[in-house]
Amino acid sequence: MDNQHEEQNQLNIELSEEIAEGVYANLAIITHSNAEFVVDFINVMPGLPKAKVKSRIILTPQHAKRFMKALVDNIKKYESVHGAIQDQDPVSLPMNFGGPTAQA
Repeated sequence: MDNQHEEQNQLNIELSEEIAEGVYANLAIITHSNAEFVVDFINVMPGLPKAKVKSRIILTPQHAKRFMKALVDNIKKYESVHGAIQDQDPVSLPMNFGGPTAQA
């Protein structure tokens, strides 16, 4: 019975080749409303005055909090193996996408 219950709770996740390649980003701009968090992943190139959003992820507040907890957990696991990740100086860009912002 337990094995049958486990099979019903499994989720089959497909990963296309295009998505599996990933997209590099070195800046994330986070905005939010009462209903959602929007995370824009951007690749900023040194010396260039313009950058493009490479990917946008929209999350409910509940999923954003779950994502934050999962990221914190994974960073702790990474640092336990590889040592502490050194913080760099914060990037200060005069960007405003029309709402409260934070950057990571």
